[in-house]
Amino acid sequence: MGRSRLKYKSRPTVVTDDSELKKIKVELESSDKYDASNALVLPSQKRATKKLRDKSTGPVKLLSKKKRKHLEKIVDQKNKKEKDLMKLTQLQETQTLGRKRFKTEDYTALTNNEVEDEEGKVLSSVKGRKRKKPSKEEDKEQKDNNDLNVVRLGELSSSSDESDDEEEEQAKESDTEVIGELNGEQEQTKDTSPAAEADSSRSEPAETQSSKADAVEPVKQPAVFMNLNRLAEVQAARLKLPILAEEQVIMEAISENLVTVIVGATGSGKTTQIPQFLYETGYTSNGKMIGITEPRRVAAISMSQRVAHEMNLSSREVSYQIRFEGNSTSDTKIKFMTDGVLLKEIQLDPTLKKYSVIVIDEAHERSVFSDILIGILSRIIPRRQAKGKPLKLIIMSATLKVEDFTENVRLFKEPKPPVIKVDARMFDVTIHYNKRTAEDYLGEAYKKACKIHRQLPEGGILIFLTGQQEVNTLVRKLRATFPVHSSSKDEMRKEVSGFRKKKLEIKAKRKADKESPVKKIVLPEVKLENFSSALPDDAEGDFAEDVADLEDRGAVDHGDSDLDLDEEEYDIIAGKKRFGEQGEPEQPLWVLPLFSMLPPEKQQMVFRPPPEGTRLCVVATNVAETSLTIPSIKYVVDCGKVKEKVYDKVTGVSMFHVTWTSQASANQRAGRAGRTAPGHCYRLYSSAIFNDEFLKFSRAEIQRRPIDDLVLVMKAMNLPVVNFPFPTPPEYLQICHGIKRLLTLGALEELPDPAAGSLPKYKKIKTQKAKDLSRITSLGKAMAAFPLAPRYGKMLALSHQHSLLPYTVALVAALTVPEVLIETPLDLKENVNDVRKRWRTLRMSWAGTGNSRRLGDVMVLLRAVGAAEYEGGARDWCENNGLRHKGITEIRKLRRQLTNEINLIIPSCDLILDPHMAPPTDDQARLLRQIVLAGSVDHVARRVDDCELKTPEDKVKWRHAYRTQEMEEPVFMPTSSIGRIDMPQWVVYQDVYETHKMFMRNVTVIEPEWLAVFAPNLCTFSPPLESPEPRYDADRDKIVCHRTAKFGPASWEIPEVEVEYPYGRDLFNWVAYCFLIGHMCSPLKNIVGHLYEPRTLVNPVAIRYREQRESLLRALMSKDITNLAKLKEAWAADPNYLRREYLQWLQNKEVKGEVLKIWPPLDHSFDTNWS
Repeated sequence: MGRSRLKYKSRPTVVTDDSELKKIKVELESSDKYDASNALVLPSQKRATKKLRDKSTGPVKLLSKKKRKHLEKIVDQKNKKEKDLMKLTQLQETQTLGRKRFKTEDYTALTNNEVEDEEGKVLSSVKGRKRKKPSKEEDKEQKDNNDLNVVRLGELSSSSDESDDEEEEQAKESDTEVIGELNGEQEQTKDTSPAAEADSSRSEPAETQSSKADAVEPVKQPAVFMNLNRLAEVQAARLKLPILAEEQVIMEAISENLVTVIVGATGSGKTTQIPQFLYETGYTSNGKMIGITEPRRVAAISMSQRVAHEMNLSSREVSYQIRFEGNSTSDTKIKFMTDGVLLKEIQLDPTLKKYSVIVIDEAHERSVFSDILIGILSRIIPRRQAKGKPLKLIIMSATLKVEDFTENVRLFKEPKPPVIKVDARMFDVTIHYNKRTAEDYLGEAYKKACKIHRQLPEGGILIFLTGQQEVNTLVRKLRATFPVHSSSKDEMRKEVSGFRKKKLEIKAKRKADKESPVKKIVLPEVKLENFSSALPDDAEGDFAEDVADLEDRGAVDHGDSDLDLDEEEYDIIAGKKRFGEQGEPEQPLWVLPLFSMLPPEKQQMVFRPPPEGTRLCVVATNVAETSLTIPSIKYVVDCGKVKEKVYDKVTGVSMFHVTWTSQASANQRAGRAGRTAPGHCYRLYSSAIFNDEFLKFSRAEIQRRPIDDLVLVMKAMNLPVVNFPFPTPPEYLQICHGIKRLLTLGALEELPDPAAGSLPKYKKIKTQKAKDLSRITSLGKAMAAFPLAPRYGKMLALSHQHSLLPYTVALVAALTVPEVLIETPLDLKENVNDVRKRWRTLRMSWAGTGNSRRLGDVMVLLRAVGAAEYEGGARDWCENNGLRHKGITEIRKLRRQLTNEINLIIPSCDLILDPHMAPPTDDQARLLRQIVLAGSVDHVARRVDDCELKTPEDKVKWRHAYRTQEMEEPVFMPTSSIGRIDMPQWVVYQDVYETHKMFMRNVTVIEPEWLAVFAPNLCTFSPPLESPEPRYDADRDKIVCHRTAKFGPASWEIPEVEVEYPYGRDLFNWVAYCFLIGHMCSPLKNIVGHLYEPRTLVNPVAIRYREQRESLLRALMSKDITNLAKLKEAWAADPNYLRREYLQWLQNKEVKGEVLKIWPPLDHSFDTNWS
């Protein structure tokens, strides 16, 4: 027995052949039918067996006792050193991380596993061996800590001194041999078969295998530190920011990953501190720059100034660049810019060689350019990485909705970008909801601000409203209620009297309009003496209550919102409540507006401390929601509304719609109150509205606006449009309509569909996805070179003739900047109606006469810009003449930018920015009308005549209305339009906006016959008319003919026009005819009398001279000769081209010699290149 046990390992392996057993079929299911016999079946023959011996393993060499003890001693020393090293490493990490961060480390694996000694016995002396295992919640939290999307404090790379021990040096060479000999003595050789490897791989957890596959050792680089000499007070303020504590974690994540997502609430300091972290780490070395994009121009300017102040650097090193201005230089290291500026730089430099890091700030706002930038950068980053010059991308967001970036596989492939969450330095903010949600949120905001100012302690007030008009209205009310100077009591009384007088005038006018009889109505005779002369007391009370109820619901209109003041507000403004119960004067309120249209110097006033003895009150739009931090704000009044520009994808109609904001935006607004001290947020709506009506997050802007400019830019950059990796892709219908409009403008051209064998029909758009079968044209490339909408780029591209470029530059700049002309005066010291009449008279004089007047509102804009430039753009002059000063300033900046870009594209143009530009002549005004039409071929409207209306309802609905191509509803000219007086038949417009009706903006009169020339792809032409017959036009070098046409989908008939002859066989017939009779080549006119009848070429029933006709047509069609320019090219290659065919038409052979002398028959006095 003992001998057998010792030789167990050397026994041969026996392999049994079971192939015969597998062939036997046992019918167990039928056994109960016959008997209960045994189901086991023995084979008929004995199974074959085979003994296998492992020849690879030889006899194991036995170690001597002395040798074995020596080797065990070496192994013990090595294991002891490893354990000591592990203890030192843990001790060093504890000292480096600190106690606070050390608690977040994952050391449960060590405590959960039982520690065993070399003999496999559990050591009872290990402390905490019997400690309770973690609960399920702790396990779940542990899994969250191990998530790859969340950056935590991993094991810090620590450097340990190498040991110089002689024993270690001696054991180093024999480690492999020692371990191999010991393993060989104790166990058999390890099985390396594929099955064994598969078993071993199955035994490993899946997470371990994936981590081994994804684990890539980061490239080790020397540390770089750029020293900054900050001011002491700046450094003290920086240390209070929450993001300073996470600097090491953030920078390690950025250095180890190409894409990093940082989520930090407003106030954490991410916008100002992340660029400084990157600068100090050395990302600006080797001539590289750090680029930071901001969605708003105000934020780009203010952040660059703030960062430059904190870093104690000049504006040459920390600069900004926005659309119209910038101070970036060759020494710039940190550059703040709008996202559109960076997108323009990508067109010029597709790999952004100048930048080492790109920071996308405020990514949660999801602006169009931010989304497309992230998509483009996701493709630039791998390309830069492959070249060994990595580009880092940092996406910063103030909300926690980052799944659009981290979970989008098309955007960022595995591994997913890490997400770093930074807590904001926030004090407690108490949220107060209204019990009832009032419709008049402007009046509620006014009352709430007055109550806060009178009853609550010191602290700034920030009020959120929807638009510029509401901001100005509330600012006037609050300034009148709490004036800064108490001596202005008389002025306030005058202002109140002006309010009262104007309100009474409006009421009297409306009352007169109501009382004026439209139609004489015969009423029955009523004897008033039979009725009481006054209402009963209760009836008067009911009547007053009904009127008040109608006023509360908005059914009774009192005129402009500026004058909606009740008696209590009038009393407040008049000073009846300006003093408290004790007779003490109330504290003045320093009220400041803040919106995007405000001049920069007035925007900066909100960041300055208010005058002594006053309280700061900022009335702002959502521009103060993010990016900007207004100091000393303690109270926030949130109306809960936001004004969004809603765009119809099909019709193109845009309108501003006031709707509820999102919950994320409301929380952003509330966070403005907890920056410096505990604050309060007063929401002018109920909690039920907040929970039920508010969306969690706002829709991405790319889904709310037309994307024509984006499609054109992406086509110019050769990027796919349909399959582009947008963080939130636009609807396919948006892309199709954008492509359709670009096809109409001529910026794109259709490509044949290889699958269908025909052209894609974008005019009949289907909702299912398809391929983008279009490409950019040369005109489209020229249009994409300008930072404008595609239609304005086309207008510039077509203006390089007749000295029109200076006018088109000014015109395009004026059309790009919104709200240049003021319709309602903001200063109420003068009568509003008188001011409007004066402005109307001035604008009529700007319109002029003739073609200038038919240029319409566009001519008024052009003359207004010219007059403002001539006056130097003075603020007082602009306000007195109804022009917005900031708009005029932006127009000047855009004119300068376009002038510089045109001079770069066309060096011979030599375009200058002339402040004393003369008005265009009548001929130039006519050409400008055609240029406006060329850029607005899809915005054509036709007046609806009374004869087209059948029913009385339609006559009322369509009175003074126009019909467009895309809409079935009527559109109108606004009262401010110059064309409202003449009501022309055909017009083009800039866009359509909707209030209570749909109105056209910036209307220009056109001639209907121009549509066939500038929009031929939108016209349906008849066959060429026989009378007048086609002819050769030498000026255009084309065969032209007269045709009737219908325009657009509505098939509007346009007059008979002369257009280019359509391509086909008939065109070559007319080319041959005009060639023979000498219209194309004047030397052949003298030989026309010696020819056969050339008229047979254009006579479809002629059968004579068929041989001569077919020979000439074959020669022309072989080289596609349709004009004289192509004919000259053919003669340049072959001077004898068409000579034989022409000689066949000679009836008199005596003139053959003369023909040979003049061939090729060109006018040598005009073209001297022929000999």
